[in-house]
Amino acid sequence: MLFVCDMQAQEQIRVWKEGNSKRFTTSEVSFSEDGSTFSVVDSTYDVSQIDSITVVHTITVTFAGDTAYVDYGHATNVTDTIRGAHVKLISTNTKSELEFVLQGESTHGSLTYDGPLKCKFYLNGLNLKSDQGAAIDIKCGKRIDFILNPGTDNFLADAANGEQKAALHCKGHLEISGSGNLTITGNAKHGIDTKEYLEIKRSTGNITINKAMSDAMHIGQYFRMNGGNLTIKGQKGDGIQVETMTVITENNDTIPNPDKEFNGQFFFNGGKLTITASQDCTRGIKVPGDMTVTVDTIRVVASGDGTKGISVSGNMLVNQDTSTTLIQVRTTGDTFEYDDDDEEYNVGIRIKGNLTVDAATIQVVNTTKWQYGIKFNYESTLTKLNDAVVDAKTYWPRNPSQ
Repeated sequence: MLFVCDMQAQEQIRVWKEGNSKRFTTSEVSFSEDGSTFSVVDSTYDVSQIDSITVVHTITVTFAGDTAYVDYGHATNVTDTIRGAHVKLISTNTKSELEFVLQGESTHGSLTYDGPLKCKFYLNGLNLKSDQGAAIDIKCGKRIDFILNPGTDNFLADAANGEQKAALHCKGHLEISGSGNLTITGNAKHGIDTKEYLEIKRSTGNITINKAMSDAMHIGQYFRMNGGNLTIKGQKGDGIQVETMTVITENNDTIPNPDKEFNGQFFFNGGKLTITASQDCTRGIKVPGDMTVTVDTIRVVASGDGTKGISVSGNMLVNQDTSTTLIQVRTTGDTFEYDDDDEEYNVGIRIKGNLTVDAATIQVVNTTKWQYGIKFNYESTLTKLNDAVVDAKTYWPRNPSQ
């Protein structure tokens, strides 16, 4: 407790009680005369009843052209390697919560981080282009909060040549929030790549991926969008590709990992998602499992030959929750012919499972002759409930059961 009192006013603490926590600045803490209780804002705690108090340390990384500066505050057990404007931070801290503020500008800089605990990254007007790999590479396999500070414009771009997976790479789970703006350019492969899930929270501002040499967003476990405005364009691969995390059995078979929740799924629970897929034989959205849409708007324009606007290998549920749910897909490409015996049709929505639409609206426009609006497997079903609208040029098979 004495340590907490001696800390500077800008330091943050987290008070834990019964598994839950609240966060405060140390200047808000006051103790009773006998030290048995302490008050923080409008809360009073009995010292004997709290689980622990952990310190939140903030580390600021400022990029300035050819160089970068790291301000550690009171953080310990974090080391750096700085070469020009390329910063590598390694934490061995297993007790205190770390937060990073990234700001400034460099056309040949980067940030690489690794550590044992979940942490937060605040983008505070960051304009970072790397000439040696990813702009930001988070090797920590934990949950990473990626926060766009309000009122800021942030830009990330990776090197054109390199073995990096993306301009923004995260080995763990990436959760994006904050009302600022983020623009990403993927010069080598993906714009964003996560080994596990990616979540865009309700408070998120504008995210734009304006270029990717492969998939704009490549996600290892599942994708969830609860808000924000996500625009994807200029990619040479798929717009959003979700993968399935796998394990190898004793018989050397590869199967979906049963311990990973929502493995291979796509959830759209709010916001605006706009995707332009202009390359041949790509997908605007590619989902190996189920896709669930509950509110707001998804728009996909697929202009490449043999391109699918939305491709779902599992079931698709479109459910109007608290406000209008609208999916609009427009395809303008033609059939892509590999050779005389192999061709890829242009399809608005391709579903291998069942499609259920509850009070929502799906509009598919395919401007090319003999292409498909919505394509099902023969055993698939289309179910419409509560005045749902499914307006497509063609269904295939022609008359799926309803």
